[in-house]
Amino acid sequence: MSEDAPAAAETQESISEALAKGKLKRVRRILRDLSATEIAELLDQLDDEQQQLVWDQISDQEEGDILALLAPELAERLQANSDDNLLDTQPEAEAEADISPIASVRDALEAGRFKRALKIFAKLHPAQAAGLLESLPPGERSSIWSRLDSTRAGQVLVHLREEVAASLALEMSDAELLDAARQLDLDDLVDLIQALPFGPGRQLLLSMDVKKRQQLADMLSYPEDSAGGLMNIDHISVRADVKVGSVLRYLRLLEDLPDHTDKLMVVDRENHYQGVLRLSRLVTSLADELVRDVMDADFKALDVLLSSQEVARQFEDLDMLSAAVVSEDGILLGRITVDDVMDSIRDDSERAIMGMAGLDDEADMFAPVLTSTRRRSVWLGCNLITAFLAASVIGQFQGALEQIVALAVLMPVVASMGGIAGSQTLTLVIRGLALGQVDTGNLKVLLGKEVGIGMLNGLLWAVLVAGVAIVWFGNWGIGGVIGMAILINLICAVLAGLLIPLILRRFGIDPALAGSMVLMAVTDVVGFSSFLGLATVFLL
Repeated sequence: MSEDAPAAAETQESISEALAKGKLKRVRRILRDLSATEIAELLDQLDDEQQQLVWDQISDQEEGDILALLAPELAERLQANSDDNLLDTQPEAEAEADISPIASVRDALEAGRFKRALKIFAKLHPAQAAGLLESLPPGERSSIWSRLDSTRAGQVLVHLREEVAASLALEMSDAELLDAARQLDLDDLVDLIQALPFGPGRQLLLSMDVKKRQQLADMLSYPEDSAGGLMNIDHISVRADVKVGSVLRYLRLLEDLPDHTDKLMVVDRENHYQGVLRLSRLVTSLADELVRDVMDADFKALDVLLSSQEVARQFEDLDMLSAAVVSEDGILLGRITVDDVMDSIRDDSERAIMGMAGLDDEADMFAPVLTSTRRRSVWLGCNLITAFLAASVIGQFQGALEQIVALAVLMPVVASMGGIAGSQTLTLVIRGLALGQVDTGNLKVLLGKEVGIGMLNGLLWAVLVAGVAIVWFGNWGIGGVIGMAILINLICAVLAGLLIPLILRRFGIDPALAGSMVLMAVTDVVGFSSFLGLATVFLL
């Protein structure tokens, strides 16, 4: 024991130093080299706070052996931290399924029961764990993240939004980040490197072996929103002049097939893409048949520079699970699988939804107040400009408003009707552009249709609103003016809803991002100017 005493003291000192610096993963590395007896003796030497922190780093598999060696009082206190019951204060009749995971984790963290919170995370799929992690405030998020092992961290990291993933990755040491990165597929690793700031991203890239570094460099050379940015290189390729039996024997030698493998890529000796061999056809063909006789040579590959929107469209139209990606020379570079396409579609949808409000699609829900304020202020400033533009139009007719108060009452009706009509057309056209259903070939037909809708709706609602205005104010002139203004504004609104997305796209601006703001300015200006202008001409 006397020989072991210095080693035990040194271990305790190392643990205490790591705890003081918040290096919990270093604590886990030290604990992995200790036996259950040594860990129990170590816990006896630590204060209450240190005991709790060290206990959080002990794996579930080791808990039972260590608890048996501890004093009953200490064992009971530590075991309470890893109790699977979510809250001691909950009524027994309350079902665990009814408890919000966010509330459960936060309550466990507030009570200092970190192992309990970690067990909740351990039961979740990595994608669900990522969503739960994003739902926590930054302090609690970091508390959980620092206690995850590298394997689990790597699995969760790929499902986090870029901003959150980057911030949490920066909290890890270089060794920890590298350990987590080793768990990722190449395409997911590319996404992580792109999300990180230049320095850490470059360091992560350089830490890879030469082969993987070259593969990552090749994949990073393609635009993020292209087929090359979505592809992975985990495909299996065969040549057309081999027999089906040889292919089957080759597949049996592999430990596992890449995820979502529904077809093999057929290439020649120079790796030129020739077609695909579907697994369903492979297993039903005779062993002596050649691959060229059973392959699908008509299955088209995707160009590496094809946009991600076009990739998603082809996957949807052709019901594909995977597709080959080739260079301009027809060289097979990799493949895209349906899970990557789904991620791309989700990202595009979120970008469009968040963009309509001027929010960054990768913004952290719990980003610092100043950061969020700065982001939102830009959009509020742009809207303020359009609001002043509309106000300046109203200011030109100040005299008419002073003489006829009813005009001020009815002004919002004209602008609102135009805004709704325009947003309907705007949404339809943006969707059509995204699906490739709107271009110069059918623009005239669509324009005629929308103008017709604008005229019919304009006449219908002009008559209705005019009637309400006449009954309300007892003035036929006001009714006629607002009726004509609504007809004009609805026709202009549908025209604006059709043309604004096309014009914005021509200038390289995302219509989903800026379309609604521009449309609002147009409908307000046209609505107010037509209504007040007609009132000035016919009523004053």
